[in-house]
Amino acid sequence: MKGRKVVAKVKTFLRIKNKTLREALAEVLGTFIMMLFGLGSVAQVIIGGGKNGEYLSINLSFAMGVTMGIHMAGGVSGAHLNTAVSFTMCILGKLCWRKLPIYTLAQFFGSFLAAGLVYFLYYDALHEYCGGNLTVTGPKATAEIFSTYPAPYLTLSNGFLDQVVGTAVLLIGILAINDQKNNPALNGTQGLSVGLLVLVIGMSMGMNCGYAINPARDLPPRIFTAIAGWGLEVFRAGNNWWWVPIVAPLVGSVIGACIYQIFIEGHHKPEPEGNSSIEFESGKMENTINI
Repeated sequence: MKGRKVVAKVKTFLRIKNKTLREALAEVLGTFIMMLFGLGSVAQVIIGGGKNGEYLSINLSFAMGVTMGIHMAGGVSGAHLNTAVSFTMCILGKLCWRKLPIYTLAQFFGSFLAAGLVYFLYYDALHEYCGGNLTVTGPKATAEIFSTYPAPYLTLSNGFLDQVVGTAVLLIGILAINDQKNNPALNGTQGLSVGLLVLVIGMSMGMNCGYAINPARDLPPRIFTAIAGWGLEVFRAGNNWWWVPIVAPLVGSVIGACIYQIFIEGHHKPEPEGNSSIEFESGKMENTINI
């Protein structure tokens, strides 16, 4: 009994009362787990020369990373784990604008930490693979472990379209999965459903430039690689590709949300007054009573 009381007192002492700070911490952890699984799988495939996985294993790892991140952060912050999602939730009125910088910084910090941990986790293997020569392009390039880069044939305009389409599909799927007036995922399965959505996006739209579809997935690891030894070439490579996985997902997410509103959600019958309805708040589902 004494042990339980001590644990209870410790939990009470450590509990953060500020709701926004709790949401930020949840976004940090959720994004960190998503990126740790994802980047770790890319490291194994590239450094292992295909012996420790293949493209499908990368898709599966990111999908399961998203699923676990949602399970960890979903009940606290809504588990956006994606700056484009947070941005669109603000536009839809489902997240207040003052929280957008906080969510963004939290997601970026979690992603940056994951990139650093993957780097140190595979430090010996990485340097054995490239002989200590950290390069962005070439046969022994390793920067693509951490961030996305376009295929040699890809133009900036086509790459921009690729990211817009991929993120639009992501938002359409997320809104459908959580649309309580349509055919939503069963309660408790939303994380798995979104993970499967990310999986199929990667399997169908990942060839051109690695389906970043998330500014927080791409920019923080790119900054880490610039600091860790790859240099500013990480920003110059691919005809200055670095801005595309930041801007295009923001555009695509808004387009996807508009498409779902126009084709599906905008045609739902309004709830009668006095009935219980369900809406998003801070990206997660909460019950409210219409009065």
